[in-house]
Amino acid sequence: MSENTGELGVRFRILGSFECWDGSERVRVGGPVHEKVLVTLLLEPQRVLPVFRLVEAVWDENAPATAAHQVRKAVAELRQRIPDGRNLIVTEGPGYRALTTPDQVDLSRFTQGLKQAREATAAGQNALAATALREALELWRGPLLSGSGGSVLAAASAALEERRLTAVEQLFDLRLDSGENGELIGELREFIDAHPLRETLRGQLMLALFRSGRQAEALEEFAKVREFLIDELGIGPGDSLTELHNAILRNSPELAAPPQTTVAPFTPEGRPSTLPYDLRDFTGREEEVRELLGFVAEAPGTGPLIIAIDGMGGSGKTSLAVRAAHQLADSYPDAQLHIDLRGFTPSGQPLSAGAAAEALLRALGVPGDRIPDDAEGRIALWRRTMSTHRMILLLDNALDESQVRPLLTSPTETLVLVTSRALLVDLDAAHTVSLGVMPPGDSVALVEGVLGRTRARAEPEAVAQLAELCGHLPLALRIAAARLRKRPRWTVRYLVDRLRDDAHRLAELNSGERSVEVTLRLSYEGLAAETREAFRMLGQHPGTEIDVYAAGALLDKSARDAEGVLEYLLDMHLLQQHETGRYAFHDLVRSFAQNLSRGSARPDAEPGGANAGAGDEEAARAVRRLLDFALAATDAACDMLFPGRARINRPEPRSAAELPPLSTPDQARDWLEREQDSLMAAVSLAYRWELDSHVGLLAANVVFPLDLRGRLEEFRELSRTAITAARRLGDPALLRLSLSNLSVACWKLGRFEEGIEVAEEAFELAVGLADRRGEAKDTGVLGLLLSALGRYHEALPRLQQSISIKRELGAERAEAESLTNLSNLYAEWGRFPEAVEAATRAITLSRGIGSVDKEVEGLTELAIAKLGMGEVDVAADLLGRARKLAVDVMSPADMSLLLALSAEAADRIGESKPATEWAESALQLGDLSGAPMREAAVGNIVGRLHTRNGRYSLALDLHQHAHDAASGIGYRVEEAHALAGMAHALEHLGDHGSARVHREAANKAFEAMGIPAARTA
Repeated sequence: MSENTGELGVRFRILGSFECWDGSERVRVGGPVHEKVLVTLLLEPQRVLPVFRLVEAVWDENAPATAAHQVRKAVAELRQRIPDGRNLIVTEGPGYRALTTPDQVDLSRFTQGLKQAREATAAGQNALAATALREALELWRGPLLSGSGGSVLAAASAALEERRLTAVEQLFDLRLDSGENGELIGELREFIDAHPLRETLRGQLMLALFRSGRQAEALEEFAKVREFLIDELGIGPGDSLTELHNAILRNSPELAAPPQTTVAPFTPEGRPSTLPYDLRDFTGREEEVRELLGFVAEAPGTGPLIIAIDGMGGSGKTSLAVRAAHQLADSYPDAQLHIDLRGFTPSGQPLSAGAAAEALLRALGVPGDRIPDDAEGRIALWRRTMSTHRMILLLDNALDESQVRPLLTSPTETLVLVTSRALLVDLDAAHTVSLGVMPPGDSVALVEGVLGRTRARAEPEAVAQLAELCGHLPLALRIAAARLRKRPRWTVRYLVDRLRDDAHRLAELNSGERSVEVTLRLSYEGLAAETREAFRMLGQHPGTEIDVYAAGALLDKSARDAEGVLEYLLDMHLLQQHETGRYAFHDLVRSFAQNLSRGSARPDAEPGGANAGAGDEEAARAVRRLLDFALAATDAACDMLFPGRARINRPEPRSAAELPPLSTPDQARDWLEREQDSLMAAVSLAYRWELDSHVGLLAANVVFPLDLRGRLEEFRELSRTAITAARRLGDPALLRLSLSNLSVACWKLGRFEEGIEVAEEAFELAVGLADRRGEAKDTGVLGLLLSALGRYHEALPRLQQSISIKRELGAERAEAESLTNLSNLYAEWGRFPEAVEAATRAITLSRGIGSVDKEVEGLTELAIAKLGMGEVDVAADLLGRARKLAVDVMSPADMSLLLALSAEAADRIGESKPATEWAESALQLGDLSGAPMREAAVGNIVGRLHTRNGRYSLALDLHQHAHDAASGIGYRVEEAHALAGMAHALEHLGDHGSARVHREAANKAFEAMGIPAARTA
């Protein structure tokens, strides 16, 4: 992350005085206006900043009348003075965008360093985290433009300074954890002198002094900060600093420097390791470890070495597998991967083989655009990848053999470790290690390791009795010992007596998996009443992770207050955290929380109903609040990303929960991406509770991002669930909406006959409800489906009727959508002027409402029409505009089509290099088998390009593939285009007989669809 301007071309340094370098040469970009404009753009690379934003950054509120002109002039001069400046600063819409890479700007590298540090810390790689923080902080030279940038840049600089100081504090924490103490004191004093109000730094200094044997100075430091805060702010130190002071006063052993462990070696890029950290206090299981390592050392054969570790929940299966994996890591240097298959995760589905394969491929660094969309493709790619690596694969928490087998291949040099609660007897060639409870001696040693040797050995009989009462189960032992450690005034005997007082609890403690629940109950009972209620309600969350906003909805609290509860439960080890701001239950803890409320066992209990117990009412209220929140948040996010979309009539929003920041497209997009799986789980939750209105309304929102990401099968399944719920509810309006969504999913998936059936039902419902908007939508979808089947004469009047109604209703987004579909139909028929007219109006409407996704669709269809008219230069320009707008608003399949058309336009105007690049990108952007319509269209477009350039064999392969895709779903027009393309290629390859057969078939198909011969030549 350090500077190396001699090798990397143009680079910018904005963290301090502004500098621009071209290799080893300093570039002078101009005066203050130039620097402020450029720094403002570099603060938000890849984003369009309107001119007025740049004016504010340069002049604040004192802009001259010529300010906008001066900004444009400055940009023009920057483009001239910076090497390749025209490609670096581009004009887009109302402003400019800086197209820099992360390596070109020190701020971007600083941000990346902080991210790497977070990830390393979460993975237990503290040395790597400290290195990343040091390198990031080395980039810092001072505030933006050395503090001379004006109020706008000063505000940005203040935010960056806060990030820097937080990183400094994190680095000091890591260094303290690594054993540094006395050497930190001078550095800490320097930072405190500059930032005297930061109590975290004061606490770190006190700790460093105490660990250096300077207890009196540590106490004196507290007195200084207390006096300073009272004099400056009229308040005393916060709770954390006060608690630290008290701990120093009593010379608490908890403040001692942590024992140092060997730091895992840095894993270079290309050799990833996602193993959980090896437990420092791992205890016992020596025999199992020897057995496992011995099998690996002696095993013959060329297939994967498979070790299946089974045992009851909480028996330490994962800990054993992780320990073995770390010990064997040097023998498997290519990668060490861990994945939770969620086989035994309550309220959740086991991870499918396709999803697991995708996660493993991403962990290996395979780019997302190379990972197929369909499960079979992902599994096949994973198997090929696995066969070329010598690595460790830890498949954790497997349901059964069928979940594991698809992820295995042979030959391979991979070691596969599988953990499961079930005995995997049918996993061929697997060596089985079955775990029981721990021996008594190991149980006592585990308690000593967690609780502390001094305290445990002070009550040896009580510790032995505690181990017995915990059933010698590792998870129960760890939770009980951690509970004692959190309560230093409790004796071990006191906890033993608590266990003995409840006969039923003792019985459960010795009855298999329920022993974990009893042990968890001990932690649960130590919570305040309000926190216990919160714990139960959090258990209703259906996703694998929960953020502070969803927690706030469940708990009926603000996000900040909910975060306080989550953090406390995290401290109590009743929650886990793998990423800042996101929390997760261990699956057993989740089961415990849900069983407490009893809500999951009786989802039909209505709040306040006669058959609802107190737990049911509590759970039902929490679930309703969560679903109301999910509906309100998805409404806001979808309205931001898809302006002009239609909503079904509904009551006013009922959610009083605080929503996450969703005021910009980026915020809305990021939130939907992050929460997508939890939102789908929320739909399932609503369905289980028979909250059918929530099912339909929430599903109608969630399908938008699913469509955007090309997750079309999930789009279809979610719509089917919504239909079932709407029928159960007896709500015809909600049923019509859900049927309409399913018809769209069917169209995208090539299920045209099914789509027509559900679209016709939706249309009949709309007519019966006098729902003109629904009538317009469904007749338009029918037009789409009929077009796909080549029934253009039937499709045309439906599309025209749809457009007419939408125009009458003022539904501009919907009208734009139908106009693009109409343009496509006209273009296929060769009626290009009419296609141009429809697409042009679609673009105008889309721009008027700020609907970027529909504008891109309109630009694409207009370009198709212009290509058909021979106006190739115009088409190329339109496609260029579409590409600039398409980022984050198009699905992978639609982006593939846009790139294929761009390749065609570039090829026809003689720009062979970009044509080749775009054609390759169109084919490689992702596996299009999940979107067969686009698969066929892209294959035919690129196939024709190869034919024009004499690459007939390549063209033939593409057209054959396109024909298979189109004929498989009955996509008539692309099936005919594929036949025509095959005929052209075969003719040039000398197979005149086959060419004639294909040409005749194509001509017959085109004639049946009313497509003129000139259009197909």
